[in-house]
Amino acid sequence: MAAQPPSSAVRALQLELKKLTEEPVEGFFVNVPDDENLFEWDVAIFGPPGTLYEGGYFKAHMSFPSTYPYSPPTFRFLTKMWHPNIYESGDVCISILHPPVDDPQSGELPSERWNPTQNVRTILLSVISLLNEPNTFSPANVDASVMFRKWRDSKGKDGEYERIVKKQVARSKVEAEKENITVPTTVEEYCIKSRPSHSEPEDLTDFYDDDYADDVDDDDDDDCMEYSGDSGNEET
Repeated sequence: MAAQPPSSAVRALQLELKKLTEEPVEGFFVNVPDDENLFEWDVAIFGPPGTLYEGGYFKAHMSFPSTYPYSPPTFRFLTKMWHPNIYESGDVCISILHPPVDDPQSGELPSERWNPTQNVRTILLSVISLLNEPNTFSPANVDASVMFRKWRDSKGKDGEYERIVKKQVARSKVEAEKENITVPTTVEEYCIKSRPSHSEPEDLTDFYDDDYADDVDDDDDDDCMEYSGDSGNEET
């Protein structure tokens, strides 16, 4: 007989899912495709207005360990992402998702790593912030990091990074249209102004029908988050 997951982990995930369903946070939504398995979540992130990712619809997956919330989940983008802190596999490299161990070689302070006070909400807001504020000191994707620096330092004159990102955003918009997802494109639409009526989570039946083709070589108000806030990504 398979070992049952600890009740503390199940309870923690039940409470987080309930809160996020009843009180959505700007910029993302979550769904648990299998009611019998609370340890696997589907996630969708909307690109923040005023950034290169504006209007984007980015799918991801979160997998939680049986030791949650004492150990961090993993976070992997299913949508193809060209970003300094996202591996080719889609896995995100960010301090908040690193285990709470003392590792002087990493350059991270223990306070920057995972701790049990973190949750799904803080992870997702950190990832959203990371999209617009990459950490280029220890990148997961060196080529993307170099390209981002050129784009940033040239104030947009070197536009290769922007071209790739916007192409991926455009592809994600097509995916959103196929799934009848309305993507917010203004700050007013992006922000959650009031608690919505209680309803079932959106049907994400086609969540995994994503084109993960490589784009790089293809030529063809109070509740609002602060985009300039800390992404939790000091050193990866």
